[in-house]
Amino acid sequence: MPYAVSEHTKAMLCQALKKKMVQKPLDKITIRELADDCGLKRQAFYYHFQDIYDLVRWMFQQEAVSLLRQHDGALLWQEGLLQLLRYIEENRAVCRCALQSLGRSYISMFFRDDIHAIIHRTVDELHRQAHFLQAPGQGELLTQFYVIALAGVVESWVLGELKCSAEELVDFIDRLLKDQLRGAIDRQKEESLRLNRPQGGLAT
Repeated sequence: MPYAVSEHTKAMLCQALKKKMVQKPLDKITIRELADDCGLKRQAFYYHFQDIYDLVRWMFQQEAVSLLRQHDGALLWQEGLLQLLRYIEENRAVCRCALQSLGRSYISMFFRDDIHAIIHRTVDELHRQAHFLQAPGQGELLTQFYVIALAGVVESWVLGELKCSAEELVDFIDRLLKDQLRGAIDRQKEESLRLNRPQGGLAT
């Protein structure tokens, strides 16, 4: 099958899936339904995807993860995150269905590497600004903590537990990351100076 035709078929199945996800849980959607909605034979689905979960994975990779990767610079991650949140806002029912059907751990795996890279770059940049060489493992510890925290915040926003716009959420996350990370780095720096300070008074 030519590449263009294959991609068009995948896109059709993706749109059919999104329409169904607005109406019912993921485990109630059948491959036959999607194939019928697209005017395809059931076997045509399996030519492209192993199962519905494979289609969900492809959908998020194509439509959501790519938004983060388009803004992969240290100074551009806020725009990438904003575009991702706008995508979620426009497809909130679909994302809520995926979150409730598959669980946070399944959904977050799509974004974990990209969000990890964003926060890791921020940690490195703030260490450079502080002229402080981070201790082995400290940067990764901070990164993992904020990856988990950020995933929780976005999850609450998707579920409607946080009442704010995408722009407000990005601004909050940006300020939180920078303020909290600066505080953590300053404490690391002070602790390092304290441990390396000579003990006792001057010799006479």
